[in-house]
Amino acid sequence: MTADTTRASRNQSEMADGDRERRDGPNTRRHHVFWNLVFTAVRGIGGIAKNFYATFGIFLLAGGLVALAGTYMFAKFAGRVRGGSTQAFDNAVLQWIAQYRTPRLDAVMLEITFLGTGTVVIMIVAISGLFLWLTKHKYSALLLLIATGGGILLNNLLKAGFGRPRPQVVEWGTRVVSWSFPSGHAMSAAIVYGTVAYLAARLQQRALHRFVTLTCAAVLILLIAISRLYLGVHYPSDVIAGITIGLAWAGFCMATLEAIQLYARNRAPKVLQHEHPPLAQADAG
Repeated sequence: MTADTTRASRNQSEMADGDRERRDGPNTRRHHVFWNLVFTAVRGIGGIAKNFYATFGIFLLAGGLVALAGTYMFAKFAGRVRGGSTQAFDNAVLQWIAQYRTPRLDAVMLEITFLGTGTVVIMIVAISGLFLWLTKHKYSALLLLIATGGGILLNNLLKAGFGRPRPQVVEWGTRVVSWSFPSGHAMSAAIVYGTVAYLAARLQQRALHRFVTLTCAAVLILLIAISRLYLGVHYPSDVIAGITIGLAWAGFCMATLEAIQLYARNRAPKVLQHEHPPLAQADAG
C-alpha cells in the first residue's frame, strides 16, 4: 500500500511538472538553463577562490579589467573625437550653456572649478594622505599618492599626444594654458575625489554612510566637469574622456589595494601593522 502511494505521488509530481513545462513554454526552460549556468559559475569561482593565490589574482584581474574596459572606451571615444564626429555636438552644447550665463553664476562656477585645480587637489591629497598615514593606513596613503601622481602624468601625456586646441566657441570664463583633451580638471577630480571617497567609505561602519560619501564624491566630480563647460574652456567630449580614463585608473589602483589587503590577511599579517583593517571589520572581529 505504501509503495503504491509513493508511485502515485511520484506520478502526480511528474504530471504537474509536465503541465508546468507545457504551460511555461521554452522561454522558462531557457531561463532555468541560464540560471543553472550562472549558479554553476558562481560555485566554480567560490571553489577557486578558496585558493589564496587564485583569489589574489581575481582581485588584480578585476582591477585590470576595469582599467582595460575604461581604456578601451576612452580609445574608441578619442578616435571619434579625432575624426571630428563629436564636434557639432560639442559646439552646440557650449552655445546652449552660454545662454544661461549670469555674473552670479559665473562666480559660483569659478569657485567650483577651483576645486579641481592642481593646488587644491594636491592639498586634499596631502591632508588625506597624512591622516591615513597617522592612523596606520600607510598602504592607503601610498595608494592615494600613486593614483594622484600617476593620473597627473597620464593626463599630461594624453594632452600632449592629442594636442587638441581649446574651444573658441564662446568667451572663456577663466584663464587656461594647456591642451584641451582630455580635461585635466575632470580627470583629476575623478581620480582624487573618487579615491578619497573610496578610502573614506572603507573606514565607515554603516552602509548608508558609505553610500552618502560616494554619492557626494560623484556629485562633486560632475559639478567640476560642468563648470569647465560653463566657463567655455572645455568641450563636453573633453570632460567625458577625462572622467572615463580617470575612473579607469582609479579603479585599478583600488583593486590593487584590495589585493594587498587580501595578501596581508592570508600570507603576511605583519603588513596589517601598516594597514589596519577598516573600522567595520575591526568591530566585527
